[in-house]
Amino acid sequence: MYRAPVEEIGFALKHVAGLKAALDAGRFGDLGEDLVDAILSEAGRFATEEVAPLYEIGDKVGARLKDAAVTMPPGWKELYRHWTEGGWNGLSAPEDFGGQGLPIMLGVAALEMWNSASMAFGIGPTLTMGAIEALEKHASEELKATYLEKLVSGEWTGTMNLTEPQAGSDLAALRSRAERVGDGTYRIFGQKIFITYGEHDLTDNIVHLVLARLPDAPAGTRGISLFLVPKLLPNADGTPGSRNDVFCSGIEEKLGIHASPTCTMIYGDGFAKDRTPGAIGWLIGEENKGLACMFTMMNNARLSVGMQGVAVAEAAFQKALAYANDRRQGKASSYSGEGMAPIVHHPDVQRNLLTMKALTQTARAIAYACAHALDLARASEGDAKAYWQDRANLLTPVAKAFATDVGVDVASLGVQVHGGMGFIEETGAARLLRDARIAPIYEGTNGIQAIDLVTRKLPLGNGDHVFDYIGELDAVANAVAALNSEDYGRTAVCLEQALDDLQQTTRFLRRQLEDGRTDDALAGATPYLRLFALAAGGAYLARAALAEGEAARIALCRFFAENMLGETAALRDRVTMGAASLSDAAKALFAV
Repeated sequence: MYRAPVEEIGFALKHVAGLKAALDAGRFGDLGEDLVDAILSEAGRFATEEVAPLYEIGDKVGARLKDAAVTMPPGWKELYRHWTEGGWNGLSAPEDFGGQGLPIMLGVAALEMWNSASMAFGIGPTLTMGAIEALEKHASEELKATYLEKLVSGEWTGTMNLTEPQAGSDLAALRSRAERVGDGTYRIFGQKIFITYGEHDLTDNIVHLVLARLPDAPAGTRGISLFLVPKLLPNADGTPGSRNDVFCSGIEEKLGIHASPTCTMIYGDGFAKDRTPGAIGWLIGEENKGLACMFTMMNNARLSVGMQGVAVAEAAFQKALAYANDRRQGKASSYSGEGMAPIVHHPDVQRNLLTMKALTQTARAIAYACAHALDLARASEGDAKAYWQDRANLLTPVAKAFATDVGVDVASLGVQVHGGMGFIEETGAARLLRDARIAPIYEGTNGIQAIDLVTRKLPLGNGDHVFDYIGELDAVANAVAALNSEDYGRTAVCLEQALDDLQQTTRFLRRQLEDGRTDDALAGATPYLRLFALAAGGAYLARAALAEGEAARIALCRFFAENMLGETAALRDRVTMGAASLSDAAKALFAV
């Protein structure tokens, strides 16, 4: 059974990602370490004692659809009610609408715990939190007054409706349409697929944020607008009223996250029989500017999905470690007890477990550092605000892609540690791998994250910001080298080489883009993102070791540096020399 690693999470927040320094500087008002610790402790208790016990039944029973209504697994409605009563949905939400206004770092730390306990549970609130941010930044005051307080409290939930059968990553192909009514409302028509928590029985109302086109909209993504479409139209007093013309026509049979209803939503099909067809909606932001509004929600969701990768990795590591200490096979030189040795004493199992632990901690550090940048952007003004927003923008695709890849890799290693029993459902190791596999796909595939990093994020700050960041990582490597400690082994040398690989590939990709060789740059985007993350992750593990000087942290930092950072050299070659062979070999793939 999962147990929230509250102490490790608190350490990573404070001493690796920068929360302690921000608290000491008063960046978050009178918030102090004692309150931070209390919040993390209670979140850990709730995740461990209330969410985790319902993970298995959620996976086995799943969400079920009948007559356009989805029923959640037994116990989940009560779980959600207890969760909202604890105020968890509004942890980082604006105080003006009933939230607690606490740092995003605390929100994503809690999100990690919910998702470790049950990813299918944790993904639902993620969309609501994103809807809150989109409405706060872009909606009219009237819409905010009607919807935000209920979304912040969790009384109502939110969804994000982008994907259509013909329009996945390419939103220019979107066909859902909106018609002006003339009274400030719009009628929405169309089909959306893969809508997470599009229908459920956890709340009385569901607030859909829907992308659609107006009749006179420009072609492509410049002609997309964003609309708020509630399942139930609010009465004058704000309570849920009559049914809107929107319904769930089906839910997907999926590899994992079975308790998360993945819905096909139909808008304007005459489901509401007593009114003119068309789902009634309200414009968010300006007409034809909906994609910018939706990206506010998507950027929030991308960091949150990155936390899902961290979360599953943590749960998989805990499960594998417990099994490795319990399962006995063969003899091992490090075991002096009687009979067969626990398999944790075998070097190959140790390597798997330490790889799982190191990858989990590096992914956590990168994601928390991204949240830290968002917090400082929110707490700053002027140039400082722009600087920290650039940092958050730089790290978001890395946090999403690397952490979700780590979730899959670590969960797969967890199955391997279990041996044959890992392939058997009763251990739960396979369940974690099944759940993890969606995270590199939704909220923008990891390939798209890599493209975003290379084409949009490297140029930030006139191209200087990424080198400022690498300079900060270099300072960590220099601090390790200055210790000249045998305990760190070759950590400084390995880290310096990895950061040099990052410098070289960053400059290479910038030249490709400046010279118009976009395809050559894109060919190296995915290996570049991994190189970036490994180098940054190595520096964050070193920062953790330097902060505490504890032997186990130093040993893990050294293990990662000497066993895993060597991959950056191969990744450098893929980035700088792989485009031509990729292009030539790809010709055999084309059907036409």
